[in-house]
Amino acid sequence: MTHGAARFITFEGIDGAGKSSQIEWMAQHLRERGHRVIVTREPGGTPLAESIRSWVLQQPMSMRVEALLVFAARQDHLDQVIRPALNSGTWVICDRFTDSTIAYQGGGRGMPSADIELLEHWVHPDLQPDRTYLFDLAPDIAARRRAAARAADRFEAEDEAFFSKVRQAYLERVARDPSRFKLIDAEQGPELIQKELEKDVSGL
Repeated sequence: MTHGAARFITFEGIDGAGKSSQIEWMAQHLRERGHRVIVTREPGGTPLAESIRSWVLQQPMSMRVEALLVFAARQDHLDQVIRPALNSGTWVICDRFTDSTIAYQGGGRGMPSADIELLEHWVHPDLQPDRTYLFDLAPDIAARRRAAARAADRFEAEDEAFFSKVRQAYLERVARDPSRFKLIDAEQGPELIQKELEKDVSGL
């Protein structure tokens, strides 16, 4: 899907895979190529969605409440930030999008995929990312990285079995839509990852 000259790019992966450290690099690379670029995140990206983010990351809740809140934040984010940017010709780089909901609330929490897909079709029936970079990493390596990085939120504190299910859900999503995804071996060094990203994004 195209939006004039703009592209919608998302970065995905289990916590600790290292995707976030490459997002600013990608934004700078695209700006150097002459594109207007915004960087945003989910849940979040607007004042309302950032408030919802704090609830989702910190407050105990059921998986259905979790999914509904994430999609409420996503709706506001799409209305206020993502769609206006794409319509104006600005590239959007987003740290997580609906693939995360399918992986975390679906794969990790066990919410039926049909329920998540219903929300997906309701909130953004006409919009998917042009490219999704999935940073794939073994859960045990990701856990070591998380432990060294920061205090854990509700998701980062989950056990290795949870993240194995999340990873599997991501890989199943890739298998269903291989033309949209670019699988990145997140165990590589950052320079090798950047070379992969640079080569791929030049074709968008």
